[in-house]
Amino acid sequence: MSTWGGPVDVTLTGGRVVTPDGVLEQGWVAVRDGLIAAVGEGAPPEGPTTDVDGGWLVPGFVDIHCHGGGGEAFTSADPARVIKAANAHRRHGTTTLLASLVSRPIPELAHQVEALTELVRDNVVAGIHLEGPFLSAARCGAHDPAILRPPDRASIDRLLDAGGGAVRMITVAPELEHGVDAVRHLVANDVLAAIGHTDATEAQIRPAVEAGATVATHLFNGMRPLHHREPGPIGALLDDERVTVELICDLVHLHPTAVRLAARHAGVHRTVLVTDAIAAAGVGDGVYDVGGLEVRVVDGVPTLAGGASLAGSTLTMDAAFRNAVQSCGLTIEEAVHATSTRPARLLGLQGRTGELRAGLAADVVVLDAELKPREVMSRGAWVKD
Repeated sequence: MSTWGGPVDVTLTGGRVVTPDGVLEQGWVAVRDGLIAAVGEGAPPEGPTTDVDGGWLVPGFVDIHCHGGGGEAFTSADPARVIKAANAHRRHGTTTLLASLVSRPIPELAHQVEALTELVRDNVVAGIHLEGPFLSAARCGAHDPAILRPPDRASIDRLLDAGGGAVRMITVAPELEHGVDAVRHLVANDVLAAIGHTDATEAQIRPAVEAGATVATHLFNGMRPLHHREPGPIGALLDDERVTVELICDLVHLHPTAVRLAARHAGVHRTVLVTDAIAAAGVGDGVYDVGGLEVRVVDGVPTLAGGASLAGSTLTMDAAFRNAVQSCGLTIEEAVHATSTRPARLLGLQGRTGELRAGLAADVVVLDAELKPREVMSRGAWVKD
């Protein structure tokens, strides 16, 4: 059963509309045929209207790093379970997301990629992100170290072929054998090369960025720590204008000060908030399987069973948005850039979503005064709870 009805033709009025040019305090957004027909201030165009009663109107969120939600993971070969996971996040305002997969043996991972490709074509998810297995065992986090391996072209090509263009991003630890060559190969195949789960020094990061790596997978987490005599990956990636940095803004993975410092330095054109959510997002505490490892969620915080290593999050993008503004000091406009505009541009979707402007998909989130979602519209259709 779909969680949204058919597209509606309506003008959303009486709200504070966050546009690429600033906030319209008494703005409106006209929706026609699933698209944003016009955005303005003052008297709305003729036709049906819905008063959002002073709420914030922001573009639908774009999450480029999400493993699941609603009790389901994107590793499932069952389309209904993948749809359930995507819908769990859509209800929280995420109208576009990449399905992230954790490290598994190459044949198993290729099978998971194949299972997701039809759902990419159906726009359930916008693409696939492979977080592994080309990661450092020294910074494995919640990835099975026995599965991690250096990248080789044959393995990469097998995964890309399995996706038929659906794989949009792969995370690599560049210090591994052939790591920089792998980055170069990904870029040549129009795949975003991300750097993460790495124990590299700054000197080992630089060649990967020169080769075309443009994303820092959850900056700070799963990386050699920043040190004043060895900046490592954090210093190198945060300070390079070519790299967009992911931040898990759940206030567990990162202290608010760390979020604020990173976002201020990277600026709106290089800062992206992500969830790194697992199946527990939107469900609650319990025991879950993440890449074959047992994960326990207690008070909303997932950790590997028997250890203290964080294993993803239970975050949703509306909470990341709220945390960024209320706890980390970002403005509403900066939070919109980090949760919608910048990730959409990173994926090359700036002509489809990520902003409230005419011609784009009518992906709209109505937030109340506390920045909690009251309503979500996806491609011009209201998402049902």
